[in-house]
Amino acid sequence: MPTQSPNQALIIDACRTPRGIGRAGKGALSSLHPQHLTSCVLRAITERNGIDTGHVDDVIWGTSSQIGEQSGDLGRMGALDAGYDVRASGVTLSRFCGSGITSVALAASSIAAGHEDLTIGGGTEMMSKYGPGTAASAVFMDRDNLRLRALHPQSNQGVCADAIATLEGIGRQELDALALLSQQRADMAIREGRFDRSLVPVHHEDGMLALDREEYPRPSTTAETLAGLKPAFEAMADAPLDAEATTYRSLILRKFPGLAINHVHHAGNSSGVVDGAAAVLMASREYADAHGLKPRARIVTAVNVGDSPTLMLNAPVPAARKALARARLSLEDIDLFEVNEAFSVVTEKFIRDLDIDREKVNVNGGSIALGHPIGATGAILIGTLLDELERRDKQFGLVTMCAAGGMAPAIIIERI
Repeated sequence: MPTQSPNQALIIDACRTPRGIGRAGKGALSSLHPQHLTSCVLRAITERNGIDTGHVDDVIWGTSSQIGEQSGDLGRMGALDAGYDVRASGVTLSRFCGSGITSVALAASSIAAGHEDLTIGGGTEMMSKYGPGTAASAVFMDRDNLRLRALHPQSNQGVCADAIATLEGIGRQELDALALLSQQRADMAIREGRFDRSLVPVHHEDGMLALDREEYPRPSTTAETLAGLKPAFEAMADAPLDAEATTYRSLILRKFPGLAINHVHHAGNSSGVVDGAAAVLMASREYADAHGLKPRARIVTAVNVGDSPTLMLNAPVPAARKALARARLSLEDIDLFEVNEAFSVVTEKFIRDLDIDREKVNVNGGSIALGHPIGATGAILIGTLLDELERRDKQFGLVTMCAAGGMAPAIIIERI
């Protein structure tokens, strides 16, 4: 039997925005303020459930690039923008890509510890403003810190993905096949309305609709179109980072001398750059019973693991194993997995290492097809998993994802 805390954190509801293309002037959400996107899901999650926002103990929010308009504690400011009672506190955190899972885990932990009764975890990321290639992109690797670089050389994520594929002997054909399946599954999920329960439309301040559908997927993708794409990280791997001609490739070679990296990742088998936000509402059993809230799931366990910062992307497997051990569950007990498709190799390695049935992993597509709004993705995946557990009448689900610095959070939920 899985472990159960005396003070269970119950998931009442989850919602998210559609994901907009993360390019300034191109994406439907790109002109909005991050606080606006945050307030959209915070307002929806309480209105959908008839919550008195004065009862919200804390809003714990994930945002990776906490600079510019995304700085200044989006958790608190988004709640104020959503019209919450001023008693609803808020905090914002970063575990890079893992921020969304961590925000939900910490919000659940405060309930499980008996400290609070009603919390919201979630996240926002507007990559059109602060993602790769933008002038304001946040630096989170060690290229400017020579002391840390000497201890733990950290490369670019895409170069790391190619290095892992090389080390694992995973070829481009297998990675493209996973990417194609992501597009096909996402297309089916959208056409069948599998995301409809969680999806909330985003409006401009004047009330005009900004976006009510996924903007990023490319359902016309084929194996041939993927095969025709050029590797995205080969030139980047050899671009000098400083006067000493340090490169992303050389940083990896410090730990893996002589590795001839095979560059197999490209725009079609890597996660999409998008804008988005998501929220997960949680309550104690006592609060839910007292206020007539019907829980949809409970948090079974949430864990964190660190791994090689040089390879960066390999922690999801040990994180999943740790979560299962803490929950006293086996891989066979898990009905569905959501493993963030930061790059194809992350999910492919996860499936191979744990020998998991592919029909249980990312069954509605993943970030390759739908996009990866960094600080929000974990919360999005928890909501997606919950909806699918209900649709299939299944019990347990696990969510995990790689994060910069060589980390991975993982969380297991049980449908009620």
